[in-house]
Amino acid sequence: MSSPIGVGFIGVGVISDTYLENLSSFPDVEVLILGDLDTDRARAQAEKHGVPAHGTAQDVLDHPDVQVVVNLTIPAVHAEVSSSAIAAGKHVWTEKPLGLDRESTAALLQQAEAAGLRVGCAPDTVLGPGVQTAKREIAKGTIGRPLFAQTSMQYQGPEVFHPNPGFLFAKGAGPLLDMGPYYFTTLVSLFGSVEKVAAVGLRASEERAIKVGPNAGQTFPVEVPSTISVLTQFEAGQTGTSLVSFDSPLARQGIVEIHGTEGSLVVPDPNQFEGRIAYVKPFDALGEKPPEQEWIEVPQEGVVVGRGLGLLDMVRAIREGRPHVASGELGYHVLDIMLSAEESAASGEFVTVASSVGTVPPVPADFDPFASTL
Repeated sequence: MSSPIGVGFIGVGVISDTYLENLSSFPDVEVLILGDLDTDRARAQAEKHGVPAHGTAQDVLDHPDVQVVVNLTIPAVHAEVSSSAIAAGKHVWTEKPLGLDRESTAALLQQAEAAGLRVGCAPDTVLGPGVQTAKREIAKGTIGRPLFAQTSMQYQGPEVFHPNPGFLFAKGAGPLLDMGPYYFTTLVSLFGSVEKVAAVGLRASEERAIKVGPNAGQTFPVEVPSTISVLTQFEAGQTGTSLVSFDSPLARQGIVEIHGTEGSLVVPDPNQFEGRIAYVKPFDALGEKPPEQEWIEVPQEGVVVGRGLGLLDMVRAIREGRPHVASGELGYHVLDIMLSAEESAASGEFVTVASSVGTVPPVPADFDPFASTL
């Protein structure tokens, strides 16, 4: 692996643009071919981004110089497509979630291990300097021993901007599986594995109407909770409360707060690669008129890029013989947390999370995506 790693895409929807823009700027990788069910769309994206070849998914799998497949297909076929790539001898980077059930995703990881191949899973926002700077502050003891976390993602719902939002309210989606991976991946990166969860959920209505685009006014069914609150108990003792909702007129997204024995830290939006990091310290004593708490800003450290950073880290980790950050094991544990939350919301009981994941490696502050390691 002394030359750029050959990359092929299966699925070239809207999110492929940001991947292609970023990967084309990394000297360690080279995008060789784009594949899609719609081969005309694959051709258009290849021409737009200067990729030399295009075709079907099978064309990507058959390409002799493709070493890593980027799986940007719909969630329902994530595990199937990733398994096909592993069978073809390719490493895999897949969009979240890793799969939609435990059985097929666990089998995928076992298949990759047996083949000596890597699986990486979005979100890779957790590798960005925003979350990583916050992680270093916690490791330094800035807020003492972490005790609990609060996260929130709430807004009116994707039907106000998405022309075809029905799939986001179908089984395997909803705010939990659509947006939850950003928040739970961040919390697991900071605290470690989750031991058990409890959750309650609701559907504000049985059907909703599209608000924009050519299908405005059409209705679609709501198959999963459109609001869900999750209580997490981590193996290391911390707790977390997380709200994800498509029902809130008040938009409040990207809230991640970590509270410890010696301070409280705000972490950037986990759906972004950067943002504000700041903390407050506890008062020693309060007089008749308590002073305002002083926010202490933490300078962000690291190079800001975007989606594709996790794939780059995986490629470098393969070369260096080290674990990569956004691993398939992490993606599986986050999926297990969310499926357990769904089961808890249905049963009204705590659900033990059967899986666990090792310590999520930090990203060094001097990690430079644009400096070749060849």
